[in-house]
Amino acid sequence: MKRRDLLKAAGGFLAMRELAAQAKVERATRGLAVPRIKDISVIATAPQGLRLVVVKITTDQDGLYGYGCATFTQRADLVVPAVEKYLKPFLLGRATDRIDDIWHACYDSSYWRNGPVLNNAIAGVDMALWDIKGRQAGMPVYELLGGKCREAADCYTHAAGAEIPETIANARRIIEQGFRHVRVQVGVPGMAGYGASRGNAAVAALHDGPVFEPAAYMRRALQLFEASRTELGEEIELLHDVHERLHPIQAVRFAKDVEKFRLFFLEDVLAPEDIDYFRLIRKQCATQLAMGELFTHPLEWTPLISERLIDFIRIHPSMVGGLTPARKVAALGEAFNVRTAWHGPGDLSPIGSMCNITLDVACHNFGIQEYSAFHERTQEVFQGCPVMKNGYWYPNDAAGWGIEVDEKAAAKYPFGSFEESERKRLNGGWGEIRRRDGTVIKQ
Repeated sequence: MKRRDLLKAAGGFLAMRELAAQAKVERATRGLAVPRIKDISVIATAPQGLRLVVVKITTDQDGLYGYGCATFTQRADLVVPAVEKYLKPFLLGRATDRIDDIWHACYDSSYWRNGPVLNNAIAGVDMALWDIKGRQAGMPVYELLGGKCREAADCYTHAAGAEIPETIANARRIIEQGFRHVRVQVGVPGMAGYGASRGNAAVAALHDGPVFEPAAYMRRALQLFEASRTELGEEIELLHDVHERLHPIQAVRFAKDVEKFRLFFLEDVLAPEDIDYFRLIRKQCATQLAMGELFTHPLEWTPLISERLIDFIRIHPSMVGGLTPARKVAALGEAFNVRTAWHGPGDLSPIGSMCNITLDVACHNFGIQEYSAFHERTQEVFQGCPVMKNGYWYPNDAAGWGIEVDEKAAAKYPFGSFEESERKRLNGGWGEIRRRDGTVIKQ
């Protein structure tokens, strides 16, 4: 290049730098400087008897703040100090616009990582930063992700009963509300079947606690599927949650036996520790499989997706660190034609639900969304809950998540304010179930 051309190019570069500097000054003058984290607080509340943890980030710009869900009901009292004592001092003063950078800095900051307590604490921060960015832009978060791929999220919800006719009757009521997908569960007489009552029967055992036997459960579940197909017809999509209670080789056989009922998906047929058995299942049947509710580590979901061993990835976004990593999991799934089915239980704040719905409408490889209704007290605390209509969950169109938290209302429902004695005794934790001989099982 000739000297005059070099000088011209250099002049153009300097002019660009000057314009950028001027633009930065103009933004600051108009109050559009990049906001910084001024404070991080935690809102701990249990309006529906389930412990919800919400992170609030306040910026140095008046009226600009954001909320994120950090709910880990079973260990909620550990997530609160993880945010307040560790992430807050680590993050004060940082610019809010570097969401991915902040996520990785938090992820590495404790050295040991991928645990659910740390992941949920990071998720609260991550979602709050996305909320702030949406409020700044005057856009819902789904617009920041590239906009909608669909208008709303098709959902399923739960039908259960102690007996098969009760489950089917409950399924009919759900279908009448406009749902096209129903998860069906039934109790096993005298046993602690997942998601359904055991009735008044009792089973002899060598201990006094809840009893579960896999063989009895499998026989009962197959009877439920046959009755459901007969009574509900072929148009309704059926789902079922095994909740990882089978021995791996039983899971292989069960998945084969279920194939003829054409479930929309069979969920958590294996425990995270046994995921290698998915290779055996895949070789022997075409039952659609959903997995991931208990996942917290990338090495759990990466092989299942990349080897196409499952059909739906079902992680809980706050358990893996928030919106930022969850959208990357969705992108990985799209490359291998694995669809999303984010975990959506009752112990999830409306902010966490909005994170799910945002991913649902913004990711091309959406599959289905689990729906749990919000209690009146939950709606009192969280104003702007997303709307359910005819089996579709609609995202808010307001800026950010479109949700405001009434902190005075939240304070009316502190942890420990509910009556359920077992959960109170366990501090919100998960109970134990044993086989007849007293062996603890996964669940």
